Amino acid sequence: MDIGYLFETYGALDYLARLGAAAAMGGVIGLDREAHDRPAGLRTHMMTAMAAAIFTILTLELHEEFVLRGAHGTADPIRIIDAVTAGVAFLAAGAIIHMRGQVRGLTTGAGMWLAGALGVACGMEKYMLGGVALALAAIVLMALRPLEARLSHRRGNARENEDQAERDDAPPR
Repeated sequence: MDIGYLFETYGALDYLARLGAAAAMGGVIGLDREAHDRPAGLRTHMMTAMAAAIFTILTLELHEEFVLRGAHGTADPIRIIDAVTAGVAFLAAGAIIHMRGQVRGLTTGAGMWLAGALGVACGMEKYMLGGVALALAAIVLMALRPLEARLSHRRGNARENEDQAERDDAPPR
Protein backbone atom coordinates (compact mmCIF):
# COMPACT_ATOMS: atom_id res chain seq x y z
CA MET A 1 0.00 0.00 0.00
CA ASP A 2 1.43 3.38 -1.02
CA ILE A 3 1.26 5.53 2.12
CA GLY A 4 2.12 8.66 0.10
CA TYR A 5 -1.05 8.12 -1.93
CA LEU A 6 -3.18 8.21 1.20
CA PHE A 7 -1.57 11.43 2.43
CA GLU A 8 -2.12 13.01 -0.97
CA THR A 9 -5.72 11.86 -1.16
CA TYR A 10 -6.79 12.39 2.43
CA GLY A 11 -3.95 14.26 4.08
CA ALA A 12 -3.34 15.02 7.72
CA LEU A 13 -5.40 18.22 7.52
CA ASP A 14 -8.40 16.31 6.25
CA TYR A 15 -8.07 13.84 9.11
CA LEU A 16 -7.71 16.71 11.54
CA ALA A 17 -10.87 18.35 10.19
CA ARG A 18 -12.93 15.17 10.39
CA LEU A 19 -11.70 14.07 13.80
CA GLY A 20 -11.74 17.62 15.16
CA ALA A 21 -15.35 18.10 14.05
CA ALA A 22 -16.30 14.76 15.60
CA ALA A 23 -14.56 15.66 18.87
CA ALA A 24 -16.21 19.09 18.96
CA MET A 25 -19.69 17.71 18.27
CA GLY A 26 -19.29 14.89 20.78
CA GLY A 27 -17.97 17.47 23.23
CA VAL A 28 -21.13 19.55 23.02
CA ILE A 29 -23.22 16.53 23.98
CA GLY A 30 -20.70 15.61 26.67
CA LEU A 31 -20.76 19.10 28.17
CA ASP A 32 -24.45 18.75 28.94
CA ARG A 33 -23.88 15.37 30.58
CA GLU A 34 -20.89 16.77 32.50
CA ALA A 35 -22.89 19.79 33.66
CA HIS A 36 -25.48 17.44 35.16
CA ASP A 37 -22.85 15.23 36.80
CA ARG A 38 -23.53 12.13 34.73
CA PRO A 39 -21.02 9.26 34.58
CA ALA A 40 -20.31 9.58 30.84
CA GLY A 41 -19.35 13.19 30.30
CA LEU A 42 -17.21 15.39 28.10
CA ARG A 43 -14.26 13.11 27.43
CA THR A 44 -16.35 9.97 26.97
CA HIS A 45 -18.57 11.59 24.35
CA MET A 46 -15.59 13.14 22.55
CA MET A 47 -13.77 9.81 22.44
CA THR A 48 -16.89 7.99 21.26
CA ALA A 49 -17.41 10.46 18.41
CA MET A 50 -13.75 10.36 17.38
CA ALA A 51 -13.66 6.56 17.44
CA ALA A 52 -16.74 6.41 15.24
CA ALA A 53 -15.14 8.90 12.85
CA ILE A 54 -11.94 6.86 12.68
CA PHE A 55 -13.86 3.67 11.90
CA THR A 56 -15.81 5.52 9.23
CA ILE A 57 -12.67 6.99 7.64
CA LEU A 58 -11.07 3.56 7.64
CA THR A 59 -14.22 2.07 6.14
CA LEU A 60 -14.23 4.57 3.29
CA GLU A 61 -10.51 4.12 2.64
CA LEU A 62 -10.76 0.33 2.70
CA HIS A 63 -13.69 0.47 0.32
CA GLU A 64 -11.79 2.79 -2.03
CA GLU A 65 -8.71 0.60 -1.90
CA PHE A 66 -10.84 -2.48 -2.59
CA VAL A 67 -12.47 -0.82 -5.61
CA LEU A 68 -9.16 0.58 -6.94
CA ARG A 69 -7.57 -2.85 -6.85
CA GLY A 70 -10.51 -4.27 -8.77
CA ALA A 71 -10.96 -6.97 -6.20
CA HIS A 72 -13.60 -9.55 -6.89
CA GLY A 73 -16.52 -9.94 -4.54
CA THR A 74 -18.31 -7.24 -2.66
CA ALA A 75 -17.09 -4.30 -0.63
CA ASP A 76 -19.81 -3.35 1.81
CA PRO A 77 -18.86 -0.35 3.96
CA ILE A 78 -22.22 -0.52 5.70
CA ARG A 79 -21.02 -3.57 7.63
CA ILE A 80 -18.34 -1.59 9.45
CA ILE A 81 -20.71 1.27 10.23
CA ASP A 82 -23.14 -1.35 11.57
CA ALA A 83 -20.35 -2.70 13.79
CA VAL A 84 -19.59 0.83 15.03
CA THR A 85 -23.27 1.31 15.85
CA ALA A 86 -23.35 -1.96 17.80
CA GLY A 87 -20.16 -1.10 19.67
CA VAL A 88 -21.41 2.34 20.67
CA ALA A 89 -24.75 0.86 21.71
CA PHE A 90 -22.87 -1.57 23.95
CA LEU A 91 -21.03 1.33 25.62
CA ALA A 92 -24.25 3.30 25.95
CA ALA A 93 -25.98 0.34 27.57
CA GLY A 94 -23.27 0.38 30.22
CA ALA A 95 -24.36 3.88 31.21
CA ILE A 96 -27.91 2.71 31.91
CA ILE A 97 -28.67 1.59 35.44
CA HIS A 98 -31.82 -0.14 36.65
CA MET A 99 -32.36 -0.27 40.38
CA ARG A 100 -35.31 -0.14 42.71
CA GLY A 101 -37.77 0.17 39.86
CA GLN A 102 -36.05 3.24 38.39
CA VAL A 103 -34.05 3.49 35.21
CA ARG A 104 -31.24 6.04 35.13
CA GLY A 105 -28.77 6.95 32.41
CA LEU A 106 -31.00 6.59 29.37
CA THR A 107 -30.29 10.12 28.17
CA THR A 108 -26.57 9.59 28.70
CA GLY A 109 -26.75 6.34 26.74
CA ALA A 110 -28.68 8.06 23.96
CA GLY A 111 -26.11 10.85 23.98
CA MET A 112 -23.30 8.35 23.52
CA TRP A 113 -25.17 6.73 20.66
CA LEU A 114 -25.69 10.16 19.12
CA ALA A 115 -22.00 10.97 19.61
CA GLY A 116 -21.21 7.84 17.61
CA ALA A 117 -23.58 8.89 14.84
CA LEU A 118 -22.05 12.38 14.79
CA GLY A 119 -18.64 10.75 14.50
CA VAL A 120 -19.79 8.69 11.53
CA ALA A 121 -21.20 11.84 9.89
CA CYS A 122 -17.92 13.70 10.40
CA GLY A 123 -15.91 10.73 9.19
CA MET A 124 -17.94 10.85 5.98
CA GLU A 125 -17.51 14.66 5.76
CA LYS A 126 -21.25 15.15 6.26
CA TYR A 127 -20.66 18.20 8.45
CA MET A 128 -24.00 19.81 7.64
CA LEU A 129 -25.88 16.68 8.71
CA GLY A 130 -23.82 16.49 11.89
CA GLY A 131 -24.32 20.19 12.59
CA VAL A 132 -28.09 20.02 12.14
CA ALA A 133 -28.29 16.91 14.34
CA LEU A 134 -26.11 18.60 16.95
CA ALA A 135 -28.29 21.73 16.97
CA LEU A 136 -31.41 19.62 17.45
CA ALA A 137 -29.69 17.61 20.18
CA ALA A 138 -28.72 20.81 21.98
CA ILE A 139 -32.37 21.90 21.90
CA VAL A 140 -33.49 18.52 23.23
CA LEU A 141 -30.85 18.40 25.97
CA MET A 142 -30.83 22.00 27.10
CA ALA A 143 -33.96 23.84 26.07
CA LEU A 144 -36.40 21.03 26.87
CA ARG A 145 -34.96 20.32 30.33
CA PRO A 146 -37.18 22.91 32.13
CA LEU A 147 -40.29 21.57 30.39
CA GLU A 148 -39.39 18.01 31.31
CA ALA A 149 -38.82 19.04 34.94
CA ARG A 150 -42.23 20.70 35.11
CA LEU A 151 -43.98 17.68 33.59
CA SER A 152 -42.08 15.31 35.84
CA HIS A 153 -43.03 17.39 38.89
CA ARG A 154 -46.70 17.28 37.89
CA ARG A 155 -46.56 13.51 37.35
CA GLY A 156 -44.94 13.12 40.76
CA ASN A 157 -47.70 15.16 42.41
CA ALA A 158 -50.38 13.19 40.56
CA ARG A 159 -48.84 9.88 41.71
CA GLU A 160 -48.66 11.11 45.30
CA ASN A 161 -52.33 12.10 45.12
CA GLU A 162 -53.27 8.69 43.66
CA ASP A 163 -51.27 6.90 46.35
CA GLN A 164 -52.94 8.96 49.06
CA ALA A 165 -56.40 8.25 47.58
CA GLU A 166 -55.64 4.52 47.56
CA ARG A 167 -54.55 4.67 51.20
CA ASP A 168 -57.69 6.62 52.10
CA ASP A 169 -59.91 4.07 50.31
CA ALA A 170 -58.18 1.04 51.78
CA PRO A 171 -60.03 -0.79 54.56
CA PRO A 172 -58.52 -0.36 58.00
CA ARG A 173 -56.29 -3.19 59.25
